Amino acid sequence: MNVFIGIDRAGLVGADGETHQGVFDIAFLRHLPNMVLMMPKDENEGQHMVYTAIKYDEGPIAMRYPRGNGLGVPMDEELKEIPIGTWEVLREGEDAAILTFGTTIPMAMEAAEILAKQGVSVKVVNTRFIKPLDEEMLAGIMKDNMPILTIEEAVLQGGFGSFVLETSHDLGYQHVEIDRMGIPDQFIEHGSVDKLLEEIGMTTEDVVLRMQKLARQKQKRA
Repeated sequence: MNVFIGIDRAGLVGADGETHQGVFDIAFLRHLPNMVLMMPKDENEGQHMVYTAIKYDEGPIAMRYPRGNGLGVPMDEELKEIPIGTWEVLREGEDAAILTFGTTIPMAMEAAEILAKQGVSVKVVNTRFIKPLDEEMLAGIMKDNMPILTIEEAVLQGGFGSFVLETSHDLGYQHVEIDRMGIPDQFIEHGSVDKLLEEIGMTTEDVVLRMQKLARQKQKRA
């Protein structure tokens, strides 16, 4: 069936309360055959994803989008289709890679900037398609033996990071170090998004610490 599903309040929702935390959808959607699942990095990419979904006629497609306002980025006047299952490199790097999407991209970019000043070169990838994965880009990263940190504002069990781990095994890259950052196996209580992220260890500082550890492990193996 060709259907477009809009998933409102994807991720942590803050003031809406603990019953509205949008953190389970990836885990219960990605196992469905032929499902396409995506999330934009900003409102401009979002309009292109809506256009892509409307034009898509090969099965169900879903777009996650967060509660709140857009980032205020310039909007393209002409809509375009985004090739299904393609990712986007936002920052080049050689020592390690961060794979993330949606609302956690600014956190990843800020962490990469901090790490660059410490001499750690980090690639940041907008993994806008959660399913299907961009296996070609993922294989290229793993072929370069770059340790990977996945970040998702969603539950870890059955989520995007789990999908990356499964795919790395299927592609024969079991040796690549992969760390996952996301919502732990617990219900998230009411609170501001920033406060909740701090409580579960998902801040820019936490990303920097995780990446420093991955970079050190790579140096030891070299």
